Amino acid sequence: MKKEREQLLSARFIRPEKLLRYGKLLVFFSLLVVCIIVVVVNRQATPNYSLWVILAAAGTLLLENAIKMWSVTKRSQKIACYVADTLLLLVLTFFTDGTLISTLYVIILSEFYLTQQNLSGNIAMGACSVVLFLVMSGVSASFKESLDIWRVVTNSVNDLLIFVMHFLILNFTLVIYRKNNEIEATLSELNESNRKLKEAYSELQAVTVLEERQRIAREIHDTAGHSITTVIMQTEAARLVIDEDPQDAKRKIISANLQAKHALEELRKSVHLLSGAEKRGSLKEEMLQILHESSDGTGVSVRYEIDDISLCDAKARFVLNTLREGISNGLRHGGATAFWFSFTERGGIVNFLLSDNGKGMHLSDLKEGFGLSGMHSRAAGLGGTVWFETEPDEGFEIHLTLPSDPQGKPNTAKQEGNS
Repeated sequence: MKKEREQLLSARFIRPEKLLRYGKLLVFFSLLVVCIIVVVVNRQATPNYSLWVILAAAGTLLLENAIKMWSVTKRSQKIACYVADTLLLLVLTFFTDGTLISTLYVIILSEFYLTQQNLSGNIAMGACSVVLFLVMSGVSASFKESLDIWRVVTNSVNDLLIFVMHFLILNFTLVIYRKNNEIEATLSELNESNRKLKEAYSELQAVTVLEERQRIAREIHDTAGHSITTVIMQTEAARLVIDEDPQDAKRKIISANLQAKHALEELRKSVHLLSGAEKRGSLKEEMLQILHESSDGTGVSVRYEIDDISLCDAKARFVLNTLREGISNGLRHGGATAFWFSFTERGGIVNFLLSDNGKGMHLSDLKEGFGLSGMHSRAAGLGGTVWFETEPDEGFEIHLTLPSDPQGKPNTAKQEGNS
């Protein structure tokens, strides 16, 4: 993460390492120039050996700062270097006329400011340097033959202004630079996070589409595939008994025809879903269509009471499939000739009831096949329950409850009729 952050910073700003490297080069070059100027200005210094002392002190100061900037890494070693700086500056203060000594101080302080992240440390170092400079200047002036108090006071004021202006300008610039880097890094990280979120969202969309297609494929297999298998079985059974029991063969053919219609309708809906162009009417309209298809041409009587309820696609498809499966089973296995269907909503619960007048059975003898067993798992997955009631010669009932959707309140359009 730290490496990524530094790469982001380098996009629009100089990285901290480069800033420190360039800053050190600039500080050392400035120190070199000022030391040369100090030596040139004091070339006529007295006594005669003073020039050699100044040359030695200036050269040592340059060498010591080069080592400090590019070789020393430990804190204890840096402290020793700053002590050496102080002693060398003391020598230069004593043996020179004081020209540019304050400049040497601020140059060495610049290197310290660059390497510190804590502003309070810079303040402490700057204050100590000012006090040390003033003390050393006073001590140096007191040892010289021509002591000019006014000059010492004037120079001290000027030097103090140099220290203060240098501290304010350099530290203010460093604070702004570092804050800008932090802000830019944060923005870059946000942009990178947004990019990753967009990629993740695109991947999620692709996964969602794939899961939806797999769901539709399973539904085709579970509904249309099952219905087509039933059609084959019913027509084959009708062929075997058509001579011995024409009425039974007729019932089987009618049931197979109904199953084929249901299978065709399911295939059409699945194709529409896959193409993204599904056009659906209201849930009530689709239920009525199923009831009308079941009664047309079969002689089956269907009475109903249907509230106009809106459900999400998953619940709506489950309810419609349950209705088709219930009617198909009632015709095929129970020999039913009449159905009662109720679909209502009360207290946030959708109630589904399909009852037929078929032959029924003992509930203990009920063997749930592919369709009925699948109802339990689908209902549980949608937060509902399903159960069956039957007795010999008392028909068969399918009960289903589901939680209604927030937008699924009935529109007080309850109807009762015959189909």
